[in-house]
Amino acid sequence: MALRPYIVGNWKMNGTRATLPEARAIDRIAGRFPSVEVGITPPFTLLSAMVNDLSHVSVGGQNCHAEAAGAFTGEISAPMLVDAGAQFVLVGHSERRWKFGEGDSLARAKAEAGLAAGLGVILCVGEREEMRLAGRAVETVTAQLKASLPRVDGMVGHLSIGYEPVWAIGTGRVPTLADVSAMHRAIRTALIEVYGPAGARIRILYGGSVTSANAAELLGGDEVDGALVGGASLTAEAFAGIIMAAAARVEA
Repeated sequence: MALRPYIVGNWKMNGTRATLPEARAIDRIAGRFPSVEVGITPPFTLLSAMVNDLSHVSVGGQNCHAEAAGAFTGEISAPMLVDAGAQFVLVGHSERRWKFGEGDSLARAKAEAGLAAGLGVILCVGEREEMRLAGRAVETVTAQLKASLPRVDGMVGHLSIGYEPVWAIGTGRVPTLADVSAMHRAIRTALIEVYGPAGARIRILYGGSVTSANAAELLGGDEVDGALVGGASLTAEAFAGIIMAAAARVEA
């Protein structure tokens, strides 16, 4: 693993102030493994509280609007995330793409908005099961990626990619290590095609039913620079094993 591993927990629509002790426990664990960068994207209601409570874990937003301000009731802009203390933002998550109908152009606009506001950006891509079964997974994901990548000069160093096969998210089903490696290699090739040598320094995270039981194997895949974790990030006990697996890869 050539790049510093990045382990990010996406809490999705879970968590209240009563769950902040879990975040603090995760923070203590992250402090024991400085070779691993750890992040959490809580619901917006917990963002400021986590920023105030956590010292070793970066805190991010789960989404942002493409505009900096305006008449967009219920939305959160990238500058608002910065004002709340966020350090990064997820964009293009499969649940935003497939459940809310957000396309590549919107994911790109959000990524550019996040970068322009000074946030790190994790841009997510991934195929649905029918595309995988049709043998079109790599073709689908690389096309999605190229159409979603931000074009903001000098900001590539603040970008990461999250590969999430839609059919693996929250299902307990995980692609084979060979399939994960093949996809990450294809993503790396696409990043270099778009950004030149800088594309080799963008971290690519795997997401989709990552647990402490499978993290070590998944993190050993080609061009796998970290993990985007859902349910297993909600408790320190479950998340700790994934962080430790990433640390072990650095030390190996």
